[in-house]
Amino acid sequence: MTLVIILIAAALLIASAGFLFLGRRDGGVPLEPPPLDRPGRVRAEKPLPPVEVETPVDGGVADVVVDDVGTALVGETAPRPTLRERLVKARGQLAGSLSSVLSRSGIDQSTWDDLEEGLLRADVGIATTTALLADLRERVKAESIADPAALVEALKTDVATRLGAFDRTLRYADIAPSVWLFVGVNGVGKTTTIGKLAKRESAEGRRVLLAAGDTFRAAAVEQLTVWAERAGAELVRGNEGGDPASVIFDATERARARNFDLVLGDTAGRLHTKSNLMEELRKVRRVADKGAGTVTEVLLVLDATTGQNGLIQAREFCDAVDLTGVVLTKLDGSAKGGIVLAIQQDLGIPVKLVGLGEGIDDLVAFDPDEFAAALFDR
Repeated sequence: MTLVIILIAAALLIASAGFLFLGRRDGGVPLEPPPLDRPGRVRAEKPLPPVEVETPVDGGVADVVVDDVGTALVGETAPRPTLRERLVKARGQLAGSLSSVLSRSGIDQSTWDDLEEGLLRADVGIATTTALLADLRERVKAESIADPAALVEALKTDVATRLGAFDRTLRYADIAPSVWLFVGVNGVGKTTTIGKLAKRESAEGRRVLLAAGDTFRAAAVEQLTVWAERAGAELVRGNEGGDPASVIFDATERARARNFDLVLGDTAGRLHTKSNLMEELRKVRRVADKGAGTVTEVLLVLDATTGQNGLIQAREFCDAVDLTGVVLTKLDGSAKGGIVLAIQQDLGIPVKLVGLGEGIDDLVAFDPDEFAAALFDR
């Protein structure tokens, strides 16, 4: 009897093992679901290879995210930081000075020294800093401000008011096509800025045509081609090393003939100190004015990390092509956020757009109130 029981138990074990084996064969259904690593995250059986997803060329956030251990997070998107979080470096330049001011029981000469130092460290510039503090002193007298916290609040309000005094809207022609030209030195992000704007304008229902006026850099044309496909826009390009003005002109003619709403014209990066290159830029503007479209925006793209050097660039480009606004890129990585004030106050040119990251949605309209709050609020 004992031998029979042993034989029956062995038979049952062999049958169970066979069933498990068959359930795990290719095409079979596992008996248990893959183990969960964390709620909503399915741990792969082995490390996943690099995931190829439809990601913007500038590194924007995709709908499929892969974490640092190869876990596929389907449907999750990385949260986008606020402007306050993006301007942490610029705010850090002011933080020490503001802390010193707020730690005092009243307002004295040391208070003004601290404010001056903080503004200069944030790259507001000497002229704009002097003007800001002069107005603030008058306000302190007129309103009998004695509380340091009220003083800082008054400064924040003044900054927002000064920045808000400009028209920052992007302008369109009454009769299409509108033409927006983008200028600047090498490496500031002109082509990426154009691509992001093309995507945004197309999403708003406008027909967009890109003009590859940077004929000296093949990579710029290739990058613009990718953006055109992504944005559902068309592209006009010329011969390598050809006349950039003719590319812009041809683009406006095609835009008028085929009922495009907007032409975004790229130009080659050029040093503002090279007179021959700046003269070429003047020619681009003159020819664009003679085309079938209307030039409503000439936007200078500046790298925020250059600080006061950007102000020098802006002066030269403004003299050459009559700028209508500034696109300030890489503001999230700069400790020199005060350059926004310097540009608008010293040159009278509004900052219309700011780049706060690498994502496709990180080129945003400049908001003076939000900017001032991000700089001064602790």
